[in-house]
Amino acid sequence: MKTGLIIYITNADNILDDFEIDKAVKRLNLNVDMIEVVSGKIGHFDVMDAWRTLFVKGMKHIICDIAHVINDSELKLTGREVVIV
Repeated sequence: MKTGLIIYITNADNILDDFEIDKAVKRLNLNVDMIEVVSGKIGHFDVMDAWRTLFVKGMKHIICDIAHVINDSELKLTGREVVIV
């Protein structure tokens, strides 16, 4: 079963213009098939838009987790997962 993850960034106002989201997500070393990001500055605007993208691309198990930007270059997951599908 394909698993998708939505990373919801709560402190998006603190994201610098040179923040490299792809590198920050890769450093999390997550075992999922696809990741979508939700924030005010980068990625999707809302969780439903990210969910729709994952669902259309065949993800049958979709999880949403909250993350914070730390040290201006890293993401830290809170572990507050919500299973959507």
